[in-house]
Amino acid sequence: MTNQTFDLVVIGGGPGGYVAAIRASQLGMKTAVVEKAELGGICLNWGCLPTKALLRSADVLRLVKNADDFGIRVAAPQVNIDKVVQRSRDVSAKLQRGVAGLLKKNKVTVFQGVAQLLGQSQLSVQTAQGEHKLTAKHIILATGARARAIPNMQVDGQHFWSYREALVPKSIPKRMVVIGAGAIGIEFACFYQSMGAQVSVVELSDRILPQEDIEISNTVAKSLKQDGIHIYTGCKVAEHQVKNGEVQLRIEGAQAKSLSADVVLLAVGISANTENLGLEKTKIALDRGHIVTDEFCRTAEANVYAIGDVAGPPWLAHKASHEGVLCVEKIMGLTVHPLQANKVPACTYSHPQVASVGYSEAKAKALGKKIRVGKFPFVANGKALAMNSSEGFVKVIFDDASGELLGAHLVGDEVTEMINGFAIAQELETTEQELMQTILPHPTMSEAMHEAVLAAYERALHQ
Repeated sequence: MTNQTFDLVVIGGGPGGYVAAIRASQLGMKTAVVEKAELGGICLNWGCLPTKALLRSADVLRLVKNADDFGIRVAAPQVNIDKVVQRSRDVSAKLQRGVAGLLKKNKVTVFQGVAQLLGQSQLSVQTAQGEHKLTAKHIILATGARARAIPNMQVDGQHFWSYREALVPKSIPKRMVVIGAGAIGIEFACFYQSMGAQVSVVELSDRILPQEDIEISNTVAKSLKQDGIHIYTGCKVAEHQVKNGEVQLRIEGAQAKSLSADVVLLAVGISANTENLGLEKTKIALDRGHIVTDEFCRTAEANVYAIGDVAGPPWLAHKASHEGVLCVEKIMGLTVHPLQANKVPACTYSHPQVASVGYSEAKAKALGKKIRVGKFPFVANGKALAMNSSEGFVKVIFDDASGELLGAHLVGDEVTEMINGFAIAQELETTEQELMQTILPHPTMSEAMHEAVLAAYERALHQ
């Protein structure tokens, strides 16, 4: 057993943990990270990044299939799923090496192993080389989350998949049922449909992407149905069985239906990774499975903090990274502002893409706000027409009294790159006047953002 002392030990090397460690080192803290699996966490290795690599292959396939629209004649494309998957894994591997390099560059000690809190600033870390006892002035828990299980549906890698199996298919199933229509479920539904699978989506809520503005959800649902994806909202799986090499399901609710599938993908949310951390040796409290923290990520245990998915929603990598920096800077006595959840942008890389920040129209009204709403369709945008990307729109919501930008909701090609403008505007407390006076370049799809703002005040120029 070795004994070492650190200013900060971070448990978890995902987008929250490794960023917190780097920032701590920049501020002069002797820092260590404990990671039981791969550096970069689920996001980099089995989530955000490899999924986007797969979806990029789907985008290329879709573009090639529609090449004739651009006056380009090509042979019928063929999918090499092994190469599609290998490219995705290569992207993750390259990024993982990058994270390792950043931690080394910043002189962060990395322990590949499993950590447990012992109380009173003590930790035990079990690695392949043996046990290490660490003493830390501060400890950050950044252990993330895992896919939530469904009772009586055990992931077996054959008929029942989690996101891990969905990222590395050996072949494309002919029929797939996706249970859950949040961002993860819808992204995989889009990918597998584009690769040739017959896809059905079952969602307990009354609409897909239930966290988004209802107009966005309805637009995406219409588009997915046009692509051939079957959507069953307000439904749940009542019974299922594996028979004759296929999964047979009976769904009930708003639409009663019997479905058959080669593969069922479980995408019904996440559960925080709090088990076997030694929390019972501390004063740390849980709420619905997540660690309770204050606005500066502090738990009820002195000098122990929690960030990212393990500390609750929104369950987004960039939220975890922001909390990591915020937490460390607060520890070091710097002036920081608490995270405002409604200012955390969210993106879904479906086809079409979805991006949002702030309140939905329904939420703004529920808060008693008198609002102005502006919308502008991409079909009226020159660059979108030139790119054959005219599906979707930009929607903005303003407080009528103050001009505050309460929310922005986009659906269409590459809107995940456009939402940043509205996120910056919210952080700077920009009003409609500044947004109207901002000059956006022409021709760009982002001009639709400007037009939507104008539309909220009945000043749109191109509709």
